[in-house]
Amino acid sequence: MNISFTKTQEEYISKQVKSGEYQNNSEVIRDALRLHQIYRDKVIADLRAEIEKGLNSGISIRSVKDIIEAKRKSRKTA
Repeated sequence: MNISFTKTQEEYISKQVKSGEYQNNSEVIRDALRLHQIYRDKVIADLRAEIEKGLNSGISIRSVKDIIEAKRKSRKTA
């Protein structure tokens, strides 16, 4: 497998190894991928929960236009 990193990413990886928390570059990447998977799984679970909540809330009497307008008004007062 061949992976390319930006200069900034390479510097970050090297800094992590030099800090002593990781023994080599591969450990940094494996840890980053593990954390990414945890984060992604949580985001997907949260989205599914929100979709389920919406589906269970019933049919709204407001139109999409009403909802958008209410959101615009709330942003102006925030």
